[in-house]
Amino acid sequence: YIHCITFRMIVNIFKKHINNMIKKQRAKLGKKNSQLVIRINGEERDEFVSLCEDLDSSAARELRKFIRRFVDEHKAEN
Repeated sequence: YIHCITFRMIVNIFKKHINNMIKKQRAKLGKKNSQLVIRINGEERDEFVSLCEDLDSSAARELRKFIRRFVDEHKAEN
């Protein structure tokens, strides 16, 4: 019985370790490491940010989606 409990404890520790490693790998893959600075009209910016908030999103998330979609659509052309 003691061996069974010890084995289960070892398996649980191993699972936690593997899950932590997976989380760290995912974080590295999705890490954002660049910035894009743009200048726009303040009123347009405020309206855009407000709409993003209304849609439970962020301006950065929506811009990243736009950039990915734009790149995907125009990759085939080049």
